[in-house]
Amino acid sequence: MAKKRSEDAPPPGSPAWMTTFGDLMNLLLCFFVLLFSMSTIDAQKFEMIAAAFNQTFSIFSAGAASIGEGILVSEGASQLNELAEFINSTGMNPQGDTVPDGMQSSEQEVTEAMEVLEQAKMESSEELAELITEAIEEMNLGNIVDVDFTADYVQLNINGTILFESGSVELMDTAVEPIQQLGLILQRYAPGDIMIEGHTDNVPMSGAKYSNNDELSDGRARSVFWFLRDNTLLDPARIIHSGRGEYVPIADNGTAEGRAKNRRVEIRVYNALSSF
Repeated sequence: MAKKRSEDAPPPGSPAWMTTFGDLMNLLLCFFVLLFSMSTIDAQKFEMIAAAFNQTFSIFSAGAASIGEGILVSEGASQLNELAEFINSTGMNPQGDTVPDGMQSSEQEVTEAMEVLEQAKMESSEELAELITEAIEEMNLGNIVDVDFTADYVQLNINGTILFESGSVELMDTAVEPIQQLGLILQRYAPGDIMIEGHTDNVPMSGAKYSNNDELSDGRARSVFWFLRDNTLLDPARIIHSGRGEYVPIADNGTAEGRAKNRRVEIRVYNALSSF
């Protein structure tokens, strides 16, 4: 005959609270594994991402970091509530204190990554400028096109007097061949985006189709764009055009020679590491 279990004896198996406790431990384990995975990213990729965000949004300028020890991670579940304050404070805690030394070292790494990126962009522009300059000289365009460059782009300054008649946005017959040759150079060497800007002197418009220099400069930039669109294989989606009027002179408008230099069209060829 089976023995009757005593009413005071505990039920068989583990207590019920241990099931809940085990589930809680599993959740905590997953939580900390997630935090660990966020804090062990590839250092080189992080520097590249940080440099890109710093250049575009400038949210890392005070040494802030969204990965690792800091406001976003160390405060656990409250990090989402503090996100807006974190971005606005750019790396300062809610009390206004600066970030720890570890975060300052992250700022130094981002700064170094930015310097490396800037140097790479400058070298890319310099190499591109050499190729374009060589092609311009081969096509005997050196007397009407000046080449300059920055870390972001190579700039071609085209003398406006050989492109347009006074007060006109129509390309002169003598301008067709030079622009066609420049289009071939851009088609061959432009790795990224292209910006076309029209510029004028400060002489007011009178008796012409366009009422002011803003409209005139914009019309001239469009004329060059339309010509390149219709006569080259350049992707129009990569080209933007605008008129800058009389507001960006490169010479003194008080002299005839200076005004002639200011009447120009600039074509900026962005290198492979930059874009507008």
